[in-house]
Order: sequence, then structure tokens, then C-alpha cells
Amino acid sequence: MNYFSLTPQVKRWLRFVVGGGMNTGFSYLIYLLGGLIFSYQVAYFIAYVSGIIFSYWFNARFVFHIPLSWKGLLSYPLVYLVQYLISALLLGSAVEYLGINKYIAPLAITLITLPLTYCMSKLLLGAGKNAPSRHSP
Repeated sequence: MNYFSLTPQVKRWLRFVVGGGMNTGFSYLIYLLGGLIFSYQVAYFIAYVSGIIFSYWFNARFVFHIPLSWKGLLSYPLVYLVQYLISALLLGSAVEYLGINKYIAPLAITLITLPLTYCMSKLLLGAGKNAPSRHSP
């Protein structure tokens, strides 16, 4: 199957997954480095905020082709506020009650919350309504 023969929706989903993978790697590195200094929850928070900024930029520019704006940047964290609350609860439960390693748990939580994050990002950025229909790879 050729990337260029895929539907625009599938291409958008693939770009979202690739960007999410990049963001996960970036955030995980910050989490690991922060964990050398802070508790795992503080390190997770710092990594999470850094990831929001990257995610807004990547999703607006390359996934949904929405122009960058201060309004978008300032409102985009709403997606991640909801996701953070869910993720923090899952992280605490995974580490404290299920005994999952604190270095592995954030990766599993990212996979679990991926569909929610995609849907909320699409909704908040307005993709699909009056979004530009640019079909570049």
C-alpha cells in the first residue's frame, strides 16, 4: 500500500500517530531526566507541559493544517488538561496499586489515551469544519 493512495483521513491519522510518537519520545526523555531530580509525578508534569507545546505546533501545522495562533496555543491545553487528569490518575494507579514500573507506566498510559487525544484535538482545532483541504504528505 502506497502512502499517496491513502485517503486524506488515513493520512491525517498516520501523521497524528507519527507526531505522537515523536512527542512521546521527547516527553519521555524529559520525564527520565526530570526523574533524576524530582518525584515521578513532578517529572511527569514537566514533561507533559513540554509535550503540549510540541503537540500544538505539530498537530496544527502537519496533521490538521490549521494556522498557528495565540488563541489556538492558549486554548489547546484544554485537550491536555482533560488528558492529564485521566493520565495522572492512571499513572498513580498503575504505579501504586498495580505495581507497574514508574518508567514504563507513562508509555502504556499514552497508548490508552491516544484515541481520546486525537478526537479532542480534532474538535478543538476545528479540523473538518472549515479546515483547509490541503492534501500534502
